[in-house]
Amino acid sequence: MKMVGELVAVARVAKGLTQRALAELVVIDVETLASIEQGRRVLMPDVAERMDRILGLPGLLTVAANRLPEVDTIPAWAEEYMEREREALALSWYDTMTVPGLLQTEAYARAVLSCRVPYAGEEWIELQTALRIKRQEILRRPTPPTLSFVIWEAALRDRIGGDEVWREQLRHLRACADRPGIAIQVLPLGITAHAGLAGPFILLETPEHQHLAYSETQRGSMLVRDPNEVSILTQKYAMLRSQALNFDETRALLDRLLGEQ
Repeated sequence: MKMVGELVAVARVAKGLTQRALAELVVIDVETLASIEQGRRVLMPDVAERMDRILGLPGLLTVAANRLPEVDTIPAWAEEYMEREREALALSWYDTMTVPGLLQTEAYARAVLSCRVPYAGEEWIELQTALRIKRQEILRRPTPPTLSFVIWEAALRDRIGGDEVWREQLRHLRACADRPGIAIQVLPLGITAHAGLAGPFILLETPEHQHLAYSETQRGSMLVRDPNEVSILTQKYAMLRSQALNFDETRALLDRLLGEQ
């Protein structure tokens, strides 16, 4: 990322532009541009294309952005996805093993992160817990994103962190189910087929109405931009919603789980 950032800086200076001037032309924050030039933030292909046009480059930055080594295109803790999440218009989230991060309580988030193998240490866990809870600020935006969640029932039955943490998480989830703009559905145990067997994923709509998808594996993560691949995941999510419990049934299941404490 540092080499790509240096290319951006050199091309900008050669064109006689300040960081602020280029940021305004590309329609990004000047802080974002500074981070790109310093190699601290990924140069995304759509931004690279705009820079190439403005700086009069023959696709140089676009090629560089698309051919970053995997270690750079999948930054630690999915930095690029987090950037998109903060400004998203809409998020559709399918999760299987845990409650989605945007709906986690602090204690539950800490318990989930403590399950990491090998154990990362208390300092790392506390830092990542704080970062995860900070992400939930998007729920308090003046105009929050439209949110849809499909959660496999197994994630609600595992008592990660112990009974007290589990109960608090269930109560929080039940309260979220009543909030406007948040749609929560549970994919029940015991069904004979469903569209989510390949694992969890997230669909995201940007302020520019670009549709992206994001998925994580045991050892990495991926932000998907290809329209065909995003379309496939969109179809899967639509099917999952039809196979999941409806909103009232989901609330009733959460009430039953809380009653079984």
